Amino acid sequence: LARIRDLLDFLVPGYVSEGRHYLTIAVGCTGGDHRSVVIAGEIARFLQEKGYPSAVVHSDVEKE
Repeated sequence: LARIRDLLDFLVPGYVSEGRHYLTIAVGCTGGDHRSVVIAGEIARFLQEKGYPSAVVHSDVEKE
C-alpha cells in the first residue's frame, strides 16, 4: 500500500497538470471479496486526503 501511495503521489499531479479530468485505477484479486475491496477503499481515501475527488465502484459485488 505504501508503494501504491508513492506511485500515486508521483503520477497523479502529472495527470492533473496535463488537464486530465479523470483517471481510472483498477484493482483485482481472485474472487474480488477481500484484498481488492480493501485496497480500492484505501486508494480512494488516500486520493481524497490529497484533495482529489474519487469514487469506488465494485464490479463484482453482486456476483455469487
